[in-house]
Amino acid sequence: MFEEYFGLKEKPFSKTPDPRFLYLSKSHEEALARLQYAVEEREMVLLTGEVGCGKTTLTRALMDELDENYNVALIINPRLSPTQFLRLIAKRFDIDSTSRYREEIIEAIYERIYELNEEGITPVIIIDEAQLIPRRETFEEIRLLTNFQLDHVNLLSIILVAQPDIKRRFKHRVYKPLLQRISLYYHLPPLSEEETKEYILHRLRIAGRKSSLFTDEAIHRIYEYSEGIPRLINSIATNAMLEAIERDKDLIDEECVINASKELEILRL
Repeated sequence: MFEEYFGLKEKPFSKTPDPRFLYLSKSHEEALARLQYAVEEREMVLLTGEVGCGKTTLTRALMDELDENYNVALIINPRLSPTQFLRLIAKRFDIDSTSRYREEIIEAIYERIYELNEEGITPVIIIDEAQLIPRRETFEEIRLLTNFQLDHVNLLSIILVAQPDIKRRFKHRVYKPLLQRISLYYHLPPLSEEETKEYILHRLRIAGRKSSLFTDEAIHRIYEYSEGIPRLINSIATNAMLEAIERDKDLIDEECVINASKELEILRL
């Protein structure tokens, strides 16, 4: 529907974390640079940001940039007990271990990580939605993985991606040993109004639209209602496009955005 009506090759505001559509604002560019540094230096990094700000898309972009010298274990649902977590890490690193014992699983993980390093490959563990980890003991297993090191170098990199409320959890003294292992931290803020405009234009260009589709007033309203959160920008823009089609409009104006926002129940009255 969108493609034919607006002259697009594909949908420009999909909610999937497609790295092709990644708009690198100054903050997103800095966040990606820190993730890259953490991977190259085999450090632990914590990336936080509000829901829908682009954290997951950044990790996918990072994974796309990594070559065969990196082996990535991605965990997208970390609601795991300590043993479940270790078993999943083992599975992600292609470790054939059926042991019921934690110590044997850890030993198998260590042997595999050491083998990878001998082959010149850096293991990378990315834990998305880390705020959902239910127990302190699972975080303790994550901390203990950072003990996998040689005299002069760490053996792996760990990336924790979470919502900002994880910082309140980490203030408890029991997490102090884990915090001491986190060498890099970055909070990803929402987009500014100018960045929101550039974000919209960027996604339209990737989708095949060279000319403007949204009026300046429409973009201002999108920023106002989304507060610069990319996922909300996508939702409002998509619904505004549907509104424009219904009203047989070639350009998406302020009225389309207001109506779309009302339908999404995010218009502040």
